[in-house]
Amino acid sequence: MKIAVFFDRDGTLNVEKGYIRDVAEVELIPGAAHAVRSLNDAGFLCILTSNQTGAARGYYSLEHIHALNNRVMELLRKEAGAWLDAVYFCPHYENGTVAEYAHPCDCRKPEPGMIYRAKQEFPDIDLQNSFVVGDKASDIAFAQNAGCRGILVRTGYGESVLSGTYQTLEVQPEAICTDITEAVAYILAQQQGATAK
Repeated sequence: MKIAVFFDRDGTLNVEKGYIRDVAEVELIPGAAHAVRSLNDAGFLCILTSNQTGAARGYYSLEHIHALNNRVMELLRKEAGAWLDAVYFCPHYENGTVAEYAHPCDCRKPEPGMIYRAKQEFPDIDLQNSFVVGDKASDIAFAQNAGCRGILVRTGYGESVLSGTYQTLEVQPEAICTDITEAVAYILAQQQGATAK
């Protein structure tokens, strides 16, 4: 069985800048590339799972979301030779203005559809021992709904979540970490502990 780490994108891997309309504005959180690379080297699956409502809201096209994701992957590769094993995103938003994407779905976090899709493509993922790393309460609920372990980072919206000014933490994370670097260190320590048993 393989352990996966499901990463949120904005505020977790790259700096939260709202709806990014210029791909050149994508900027990795310091240390993110090396953190992902350390998981790559340790044999974890690194998978992006991201809500991207910009298309449903009419802000930009689906192609632009692909371009943003590709830019994140390019920066990971350039900075540390890191890679993502798969990328999933949900373009849906029930209250959106673009009919094609303005409907309920099973893939918008905290619904677990993106993780279930990953499980279909990578049947040997051990969900119970896999992790979700994100900056929102919905990421932690997403982890619970898929039977994974949730880690909240303080970057992005993380501090606002912890202060109670953005979303409500109805599910407590397994760990609260400063950023992706600390989250990955926690994951690797957990793995070493499990191996030692």
